[in-house]
Amino acid sequence: MDTSKNCEMLFEYLRGILYDSWIEHFDVGELSEPYKDLGRGLQYLENAVRELVVYSAELSKGNLSVEFPEEYNFLCENLKNLHANLNHLTWQAQQVTKGDYSQHVAFLGEFSTAFNEMTRQLQEREEKLQEAAVKAERRAEMIEGYNELLVEMLSKRKEWLLVVDRDTKEIIYCNKRKQVGSVGTSFCKTCKRRLSFQPELLKWDSSEQYKVWEMNGELDTVYRVTSFQMEWKDRSSYVHVVVDITDEKQNVRNLTNKENRDPLTGIKNRSFFEEYMDIVLGEELDATLCYLKLDGLEYVNETFGHQTGDSYIQNVVEIVRKNFRGGDTFARIGGDEFCVVLTGNMSELMNRKLAEIRREFKEEFYGRYQCGFRYGILDVMGKDNDMSLEEILRNAEEIMNEQFKKESERVSEPGGV
Repeated sequence: MDTSKNCEMLFEYLRGILYDSWIEHFDVGELSEPYKDLGRGLQYLENAVRELVVYSAELSKGNLSVEFPEEYNFLCENLKNLHANLNHLTWQAQQVTKGDYSQHVAFLGEFSTAFNEMTRQLQEREEKLQEAAVKAERRAEMIEGYNELLVEMLSKRKEWLLVVDRDTKEIIYCNKRKQVGSVGTSFCKTCKRRLSFQPELLKWDSSEQYKVWEMNGELDTVYRVTSFQMEWKDRSSYVHVVVDITDEKQNVRNLTNKENRDPLTGIKNRSFFEEYMDIVLGEELDATLCYLKLDGLEYVNETFGHQTGDSYIQNVVEIVRKNFRGGDTFARIGGDEFCVVLTGNMSELMNRKLAEIRREFKEEFYGRYQCGFRYGILDVMGKDNDMSLEEILRNAEEIMNEQFKKESERVSEPGGV
């Protein structure tokens, strides 16, 4: 075989090694004798290249368990170094996940910088999380201490605080006795003796979010029950706050026995109101007072006559009275001035009631004029109160005027209602 034919066969074989994914079997025996050693050298190169291709493909897939190539394969030397570095880096990453942030990489250039920065930031974040966890634990301990203090304070108060599971009707808290876990469905001796209406509390199941009602106990005792829904230790519950108002009712009856009614409206007059507030302030009772004033009464009297004005007053009284209980104190203390008084701090309930009445007023039209009123609500804080009746009324009137001013400003704004 001539030289050109041997060179052509060797060249095609080398080209196939470098560029083709599949090479036909190359027979060195077909070469002339001087070229056979070169052919065997190319076969060695073919094996090395094939091993390089397979090895690099596995590494590109992240398969670090692939075996290292033979030592004689110099083409894979750098890949073997990279393989060893990746194995070590994987081990370091595993140590970092275990919280060992002392791991640093110094042999992978820009990747080393990124890895070391990531490790530093992870360490900082863990330290901050640990600090936050310690603070949260301390806060939880503090809240738990406050809860224990609150429960202890509740146990010393005169009123009952009963928490009833909404679904099982099980009493899960009662402030009248110390307990561990649930109280059960039974009442303690104190509740049995005093709260003869106990079955009504357990049966109460209402869609109302908030209700204030009265119940009669034994020996002509009277109780005010404030009931509402809430989550108690992750359980849907009803809470009943029960207050003995027997003395209060007796005082009201004593006052009612006197002729202290407004002749036009039939509600209490100023004399009754002042005597009643003397009892509230003298006995340091918690109370909520609403000072209410009619709008435009003078205009109605002057324009349509006093008979129409009287009708206006009676209509206003009727719509207010039907939204409160008969035992609540509702008095006319002036020509166009009224007061509603509830015992206990009931400003939230009072605001809700007055808002409902205001909405009803907007739907009513009496004669040739639009009726309306403004009001101010003030809590009287029992033993902590240092205001006289005059100061209470003055403060309530100021609250009313301030609220009316804000409402007027909202209405005057573009788009205001």
